[in-house]
This record gives sequence, structure tokens and C-alpha cells, in this order.
Amino acid sequence: MDGVRWAFRCGSWVPTRSEWTLAARCVQLEEKERIGQFVFAKDSKSAMAGRLLIRKLVCEKMGFAWDGFRLERTARGKPFLPRTSSTPSVPHWNFNVSHQGDYAVLAAEPGRQVGVDVMKTSRPGSSSIQEFFRIMNRQFTDLEWTNIRKAGTDWDQLDMFYRHWVTIATAASCSIIIIIIITSRQCAHTHTHTHTHTHTSYKPITESLLDKDHHVAVALGKPDISTSEADSGTVCEAPPLSFTLLSFSDLVSKATPLLEEDPAYWERFQSKKEAPSRQSEQQ
Repeated sequence: MDGVRWAFRCGSWVPTRSEWTLAARCVQLEEKERIGQFVFAKDSKSAMAGRLLIRKLVCEKMGFAWDGFRLERTARGKPFLPRTSSTPSVPHWNFNVSHQGDYAVLAAEPGRQVGVDVMKTSRPGSSSIQEFFRIMNRQFTDLEWTNIRKAGTDWDQLDMFYRHWVTIATAASCSIIIIIIITSRQCAHTHTHTHTHTHTSYKPITESLLDKDHHVAVALGKPDISTSEADSGTVCEAPPLSFTLLSFSDLVSKATPLLEEDPAYWERFQSKKEAPSRQSEQQ
């Protein structure tokens, strides 16, 4: 059974009244309220997209009706679908969502742990790139800094910095200890550099580009024995999956409203500034 890689470009999403109202009706009440508390529209859109991605996954891959389940959160705030005695035959999927820059992304796998992170290459706030590197010096090893600094121009170095950073963040989200091996490959539609990180005999972290400024990395844990046996009797890693870019229509294609329409929710969203001033200037 193949995994899932989905991306939604929330940075360029300018919701209409009907889109935002529908989205708000298709998430759980507590999540709608949490999303509404964000100060900036950018953050509200990212969080909303993340919830819709998860619900789409549960419907399409686990076979639940949109209104037939409740998502909960761990003590650390990570969303999950509780398993109940009434759903013993439902395949166990692990999923992870991340949003940063202009994208919300989801990675999911049946029967194995998965982590995902996305980062946008953007200039540091008030400091120069080299001053930013000085401040962040302790975050990487000497070898990693050598790889970063030999990338070329300051911007190329910053881009390489984020390539390293996103893989580390992804590994942390999946609790994987990694050894870094840097490779590159040619994708069907665009040239993309890929970091492949190896944990024992498992393929583990792949890093690629969503566009020229956004790096996305996926970390895979060791497959469950039951899953690998059911598939083939042996653990055999398939090539890394590419991310599929979804539209808003794709996000809600299986959606059933959970809540009543709330006109005031749209009015509050419409009154929000898109992003903090510095972020707006960078975009």
C-alpha cells in the first residue's frame, strides 16, 4: 500500500466567503475556534489547510465518512485518530502535517512512523546572512557548515542552510537518528536535489523542492513487521514519493459540513492582516 504526499499552497490562497465559510464548517468546533484565534490570516489559512488535509486522508485512505470520526491531540499537540474497538480492521496509518512559508504539507504511511517538514528560504530579519550564520553556529557540525559555506553566494549558502535545517527538523518529528548522505537526482518535471539519510538498513529521509524557495523533507521509520509481512514478506523500500499539489476543491472533495454556517467567522477572518509587516515585505 503506497504512502501519501500532499501539498497545498495556502500562501497564494485568497479564500472567497463561500470557501472560508465551508472550510470552517468542515472541521471540529474546537479546531475552528483555535484557527480563529490566530492574529494573522496567513496562520489561519495554514492551520485550516492542515486540518482539511488530515480529514481528507482519513476519508480517502481509511474509509471513514467525513462526519464519522473525531480527531484528537496528544499531550504535545500532535493530531491523531484514536483507534476504537469498532474499527479493528481499519488499516493503521501514521501521518504528519507541517506548514511554513507558503505551503501546508502532509505525509502519511500505512504501518510505519513518518515525519514531514517544510521550510522556505528567506532572508533573516534585521541581520545579514553571515551574522545569522554566526548566531546559528551551534546548530550544525563543522562538516555541515563546510557544506553550507561552499554552496556559493550568500543566498546559495542560505538555501543550503535550510536544506540541512529541514532534514534535521523532520528527523526530530519522526524521532529518527540519522547519518547524512547527500545525493542528487533528476525528477520528471524539475531538477531537485535530494538528501537521503540512512538509519540502519532503512531509507529514511528524502529532501526535495516544492518550488525554488521551499524545501520539504520526509522521514520514515522502520516498517511494522505485520505491514512488511503483509506486503511481501521482506522489507523493500520503494522510490521516494513525489508531493501532489492540491487545490481547495481537492481538499474538500469528500467533505461533509460538521457545523452550522457562521457568518461572523468570515467577517473576523476578513478583518485580519495577512502577515506581520516583515513577512509581508519579503513576499
